[in-house]
Amino acid sequence: MYILALFGNLLIILTVSSDSHLHTPMYFFLSNLSMIDIGFISTTVPKVIVDIQTHYPVISCVGCLTQMSLLIIFGCMDNMLLAVMAYDRFVAICHPLYYKIIMNPTRCGVLILGSYLSIVCLFYGTGIGVYFSSFLSHSPRSTAVASVMYTVVTPMLNPFIYSLRNNNIKNALRKILAEHSNNWHSL
Repeated sequence: MYILALFGNLLIILTVSSDSHLHTPMYFFLSNLSMIDIGFISTTVPKVIVDIQTHYPVISCVGCLTQMSLLIIFGCMDNMLLAVMAYDRFVAICHPLYYKIIMNPTRCGVLILGSYLSIVCLFYGTGIGVYFSSFLSHSPRSTAVASVMYTVVTPMLNPFIYSLRNNNIKNALRKILAEHSNNWHSL
C-alpha cells in the first residue's frame, strides 16, 4: 500500500507538471495535495516497515516526537489544502465568469502559503489533542487499525479519488504514455 500511495501521488505530480493543459488552480492544488500525502505517509510507514521486518518496534523519544510532529503538520496541511480546494470549487461554481480573475496564480500561491502557515497555528493545539487522546483509548489493536487507516489508506486513495478518475488527468496520462512509448520504439 505504501508503494502504491507513493506511485499514485508521484504520478499525479509528474502528470500535472508535464502537461501545460493542467496548469490551472485545481491541478496546482491537486499536485500540492499529492506532495503533502507523500510527506504524510513517509513520516511513519517506513519506520513501521522496518519494525515489522526486524521485529524490533522501538523508537527513541526524539524520534517519536519528530515523527508525531511531522504527522500532525502534514495532516493539518492536508486538511487546510482541502479547504482551499473547496474554496476553489466554490468560486468555479458560484462565480464562473470571474473565476480566472479571482483564482489567479498569485492568489493560488497566497492560498497555499496561507494554508501552510495556518498549520503552525493549529499544530500545537492538535498535538496536545492527539497526545491526550492516547490516554483515553485502552485498546492497542483498535488504535493500530485506526492509525493504519489514517496514515496509509487515505494517502493511498487520494490520487484515485481526486485525480485519477478525472478525464483531464487520464487524457494527460495517455498522452505521456504514448509519447514515451513512441520514444522507446524509435530507439
